[in-house]
Amino acid sequence: MRKTIVAGNWKMFKSAPEALAFAREFGGMLNENAGNIDVCLFPNFLSLPILAHELASQKNVYLGAQNCHQNAEGAYTGETSVEMIKSVGGTHILVGHSERREYFNEGNDLLLAKTRAVLAGGLTAVYCCGEKLEDRKANRHFDLVANQIKEVVCQLEATQLNQVVIAYEPVWAIGTGETASPEQAQEMHSHIRDIVTAHFGNNAGSVSILYGGSVKPANALELFSQADIDGGLVGGASLKPADFSAIVQAMVQSKS
Repeated sequence: MRKTIVAGNWKMFKSAPEALAFAREFGGMLNENAGNIDVCLFPNFLSLPILAHELASQKNVYLGAQNCHQNAEGAYTGETSVEMIKSVGGTHILVGHSERREYFNEGNDLLLAKTRAVLAGGLTAVYCCGEKLEDRKANRHFDLVANQIKEVVCQLEATQLNQVVIAYEPVWAIGTGETASPEQAQEMHSHIRDIVTAHFGNNAGSVSILYGGSVKPANALELFSQADIDGGLVGGASLKPADFSAIVQAMVQSKS
């Protein structure tokens, strides 16, 4: 059974005191709004243990990291391992976010290694895929996303799928204010689900697919109401407790 998930990616925002203030305000709102939705926050590494402490009593709230190293340990200055993330309360790790692909040159081979490291550590990998505007305009977006799925997710074992979440993020809609229409998002989510199902059969039924790309309170309900959209990976709107809480409520409403 697919989980419904609202995730917030803070990227390189919020100091430790700001993260603490967010957790205290958002925690109070969750008691009213969360329902049976899984909520996952991806703060910066320094704020992860702060959120883990403040939100420990909240039902269905999970925390994750925005990146990890593919090796368990070693002389990798500045890097963070899966076990380190796990030790401070992390349960999820983003893999392959478009900003990691573009700014840090992370390709599918490396992302497969990172995904395998996350799964070996017993955590959930939130694997990101998506196309740039030029790919969509050239009508190669379906093939590009298919390759991203086939070269990483389809290289895993079927028994590992319950530790995998896929996040589709049209790169042209991240932080731009532009959003894929509900129909465009649904079309790609269905495409992704068909690829995973063709490879894994019935085992693919547990894989949730999230939409990421300028999700806001104003458009969340329409997006989440689509048949193959199981939640959202939220950027800027996840930095404001009221906005993020409203998006969680939109998910509750869409599934009621």
